[in-house]
Amino acid sequence: MTYGMVVPGRPTGVLADVWGRSVVRDMVLVLGAASAVGLAAQISIPVPGSPVPITGQTFAVVLAGAALGASRGAVSMLIYAIAGAAGVPWFAGGTAGWPAATGGYLIGFILAAALAGQLAALGADRRPMHTIGLMAAGSALIYLIGVPWLAFATGMGLAAAVSAGLIPYLIGDVLKTLLAAALLPGVWNLVGRRASAAPDRRF
Repeated sequence: MTYGMVVPGRPTGVLADVWGRSVVRDMVLVLGAASAVGLAAQISIPVPGSPVPITGQTFAVVLAGAALGASRGAVSMLIYAIAGAAGVPWFAGGTAGWPAATGGYLIGFILAAALAGQLAALGADRRPMHTIGLMAAGSALIYLIGVPWLAFATGMGLAAAVSAGLIPYLIGDVLKTLLAAALLPGVWNLVGRRASAAPDRRF
């Protein structure tokens, strides 16, 4: 059973909706996004003096939210957080269990995916400059939750938490944002070309 259609020649919504929707497809996408974030978490580089490693998670989280939309993006990150806390070893470095110091980032993942999905549904992933704003907003929300949580959980001051849980990751975030600004609009461009070339077919 399918639900949700895209007008031929004028793709709308988020990327996950381009080819229509179904319950099974949504389940596959949600689980796939959670797994993709788990895989990205294995790209883990320790940061001296910080319990927060450099990973590919933030890129995968915001990208998944933009591609899936607000509800599916948030659900995928909720599954990622719950499954990891329950014992699935797909947190940073293959760890599992609720991370006391960095749990705020996991909560931020859920909210950031929802925000990115909402912005993408409004078309913010179709042009490079808009995509930069989408990625920046999603990343900022992760830090907005994660950094104060880090300060509270470890007893360090807020300024120290910013130094340990934000500053070392900004350069990497800029690079991830630029990559997304090329990737998402590029995919939409391909989708638009296909829709124009096949106006009589539903995507």
